[in-house]
Amino acid sequence: MAHCEQVATAVRTVDSVLTRMRALDAALPHRDGVAVFNRVYLAVTEAVDRHIDAGRFADARAAIALDVRFAERFLDAVDAAARDRRPPACWRPVFQFRRHPGVRPLQFALAGINAHIGHDLALAVVDTCRTLGCEPVDLEDEFERVGDLLVSLEERVRDELMPGPDLLQIADPLTHLLGSWSLDRAREATWTAARALWALRRLPDVAGEFTERLDAAVGFAGRMLLTPLPD
Repeated sequence: MAHCEQVATAVRTVDSVLTRMRALDAALPHRDGVAVFNRVYLAVTEAVDRHIDAGRFADARAAIALDVRFAERFLDAVDAAARDRRPPACWRPVFQFRRHPGVRPLQFALAGINAHIGHDLALAVVDTCRTLGCEPVDLEDEFERVGDLLVSLEERVRDELMPGPDLLQIADPLTHLLGSWSLDRAREATWTAARALWALRRLPDVAGEFTERLDAAVGFAGRMLLTPLPD
């Protein structure tokens, strides 16, 4: 009974995360770069929620905890920007260029996925391990399932936001930008980063420096993905 109550409480927390994302979707202009990513991420979170409800995660409590800690990283960045505070470096390009007319919606979607996977997910794994008193290896199945959902969604995003074949020529700069980033490679790097951060948890100075460098590197990749392009 206690376990069921814990899961029910966590589900309510997932619901609160979804409520915040839906409110953000309703409040932001459709073309706003943050709104573009939020729609993508809302779809991911709704899919994870459906999988949890359907019992597709072996450990529902771990899946919920990871899902919530993960989402909170993005929402905290949104709150920081709204209050004129500096969000993490990985998110700054998205907020800086969110209204730039030369940046296409697909670029915003991929730059947001880059920030959230490349930086936020590694920290969310560590946050979840601290919350549940477990090791990263105990979350590997949940990490992989969430990653699989993101891969399927990235494919859908590319299909929906990719310019038509008449616009996407081999010489189009967008072609080169899309080819420079891979979600699969980002997932692999994130899992390595999460394990490294967990191993460094008793060395806070080193862990802090590692996190700062990770944040900066992901932010640099995001800035490249958001290079303004000619029409």
